[in-house]
Amino acid sequence: MGTKADGTEAGTETDTGRRPARSAVVVGGGIGGLAAAIGLHRTGWRVTVHERDAVHEDAGAAISLAANGLRALDALGVGEAVRAASRPQYTGGTRTPDGRWLSRMDGAALERALGDPIAGIPRSELHRLLRAALPADRLVTGREVTFEELREPSRAGTPTADLVAAADLVVAADGVRSRIRAGLFPGHPGPAYSGSTALRAVTAGPVDPGTDFALTWGPGAEFGHIRLADGRAEWHAVLNAPAGLRHEDPLAVLRHRFASWHQPVPELLAATRPEDVLHHDVHELAVPLPSFVAGRTVLLGDAAHAMTPHLGQGACQALEDAVVLAAELAAGPDLAAALARYDAARRPRSQAVARAARRAGRMGQQLTGPLALAVRNTALRLAPSKATVRAVLSHADWAPPHLPG
Repeated sequence: MGTKADGTEAGTETDTGRRPARSAVVVGGGIGGLAAAIGLHRTGWRVTVHERDAVHEDAGAAISLAANGLRALDALGVGEAVRAASRPQYTGGTRTPDGRWLSRMDGAALERALGDPIAGIPRSELHRLLRAALPADRLVTGREVTFEELREPSRAGTPTADLVAAADLVVAADGVRSRIRAGLFPGHPGPAYSGSTALRAVTAGPVDPGTDFALTWGPGAEFGHIRLADGRAEWHAVLNAPAGLRHEDPLAVLRHRFASWHQPVPELLAATRPEDVLHHDVHELAVPLPSFVAGRTVLLGDAAHAMTPHLGQGACQALEDAVVLAAELAAGPDLAAALARYDAARRPRSQAVARAARRAGRMGQQLTGPLALAVRNTALRLAPSKATVRAVLSHADWAPPHLPG
């Protein structure tokens, strides 16, 4: 526990006999960090989010949210607003580069089973809705919380040091390259390159890709799209490539790479402006962490369990983290016990999903051998549609705990 400016220990009763609200510092203003702050704020915590970027980071094109992510947002009180800004995904599936279907997605069956279809929303809109659920003065940009401030705030001599020292809880939601995680677990190897690089964008204007969602798998490559509520579409290309490989004109490279693939792949690339293309290598925590908790510090989202995008569960798992953390802290009786329950609940599930995402990539986008591709494609064609629904249910059928407040 830290010491407040008035000399009292953070989180203890004052001489008036009234227990003050507990305080938390959230490091990182992405989806996981904002969701954690909302959960803590709703359950009575005084929370401040510190984002090192001077402006809110809204990059990332668009995102698909499965039922577990939407249920987590419901628990945080923002599910209705997110649904209103998203487009449900009912039609689509997986194809080969020549356009043949390997499997079909039955969004209506998913909705019957889970109460929600998968929803597509621009990442910038999701960020905006999460920020709107917090008081504006709870978000601090252009200020980084370092591990040195966390470890020895009295020596740090920075504007955030006093806040960190006084906080009952520090939530590290600072992403796949988390500096706080590196400081807390110096023996951990940290993020590893997955072998895949991802390029993505949102089309400049409305398009009609024919389906709400689709993936196409070729040798060492995946191209997918989701339709958005405003008529535009988000697309992504995931490729086997050396780490750090960049192109002067990545859109031109993609147009050439996918020129022979079925429509709407070339059409989506043609409807995109070069300046809108984002390019990121895919890193993951291939070596699982031994704990998500160290003292009063808790890891959340990519900082805890960065995974490949092949199941579309990265953000959903971060949202689950946020709700479980807030619920366990609200249940008490003390910080250590609550954080231990959070770790016991979240580490096995999120790490299992990360392993499943890695396997999905190896059997999907990353496959290159002709024989392996033929076996995979045949298996998908022969699998009943119910098998696809069951695969989604295995990760998306999650019930959030109740949040008071």
